[in-house]
Amino acid sequence: MIQAVAVFCGSRNGNDPAFAEAARVLGKGLAEAGLTVVYGGGRAGIMGILADAAIAAGGRVEGVIPEFLLKWEVAHTGLGVLEVTDGMHSRKRRMFELADAFVALPGGIGTLDETMEILSWRQLKLHDKPILICDIGGCWAPLVAAIEATIQHGFASAEVRDFIEVLGSPEAVLARLSRPI
Repeated sequence: MIQAVAVFCGSRNGNDPAFAEAARVLGKGLAEAGLTVVYGGGRAGIMGILADAAIAAGGRVEGVIPEFLLKWEVAHTGLGVLEVTDGMHSRKRRMFELADAFVALPGGIGTLDETMEILSWRQLKLHDKPILICDIGGCWAPLVAAIEATIQHGFASAEVRDFIEVLGSPEAVLARLSRPI
C-alpha cells in the first residue's frame, strides 16, 4: 500500500510554466489523497512549489536535505519534517527508505541522478517500488530514449522498460497512484 511518495524535481522552475503547474497539481493531489510527500527539502524551483501546494492542501511533507545545502540557505523552513543528512548519497538512501513509490517531475541533473539511481536499484532487485515519470511536454523523452538505447544496444534487458511508467500529466500520476500496485 502506498502511503508516501518521493518526488524528484527541479530546484529551478524551468522555462515552461507547465512545469510549475504540474508541481502544484501533484503536491495538492498527493495531499488530498492522504499521501505523504517526500522530497529534497528545498524551497526553490518546482521543489518549493510542490511542497507549498501540499502544505496548503493540509498534507504531510517530509524534506530530506544534505547538511551542506543548509549552508546555502535553500532549505524550506515551513515543513513539518526536515531531515538533515551528511551528504547526497545518504539523502537519496533516506528518501528511498521513506517512500513507497517514486515520481520524477521535470528537473535537472540532480533529478536525473535520483531517478536513474532508483531505476538502477530496481534493476538490481533492491526494490520493486513503482517509478513514475511525469513527462510534461515531452521533457523526459530524451531520458526514455536513453533507456531504450541501453536496451537496444544490449546493455540492459527489455524488462527495464517495465520498471518505469511514463505518464503525461500529474493527474495521470495521481490516478496511477490510486490503483493497487
